[in-house]
Amino acid sequence: MAQGRLDINAFGWPLRQTFTPRLILVLALLGACLVSALAVISVSHQTRTQYARLQSLEREQQQLQTEWGQLLLEESAWSTPSRIESMAVERLEMHLPDIHDIEVIAP
Repeated sequence: MAQGRLDINAFGWPLRQTFTPRLILVLALLGACLVSALAVISVSHQTRTQYARLQSLEREQQQLQTEWGQLLLEESAWSTPSRIESMAVERLEMHLPDIHDIEVIAP
């Protein structure tokens, strides 16, 4: 070897640009590991997000179910026969007919 000259082949891989099948396999496996790690992170984040949304929707369902029960109670209170009769007498001025006002029609 001449003085002042550098033999590149004496140093190995970083300076030699040879890609052996073994190196390509290692790089492919490293890439696959990175991709799968990113996929796990993404799926974990989506799972947490969807679970939080599920809990929110379940809370909303419980609130709506409670409100529905209250509305059913209110409806039953407003539709009692005694209340309807009193509203008919007060607002519509309706009354039961006298015995003389009733006509029986024969079939």
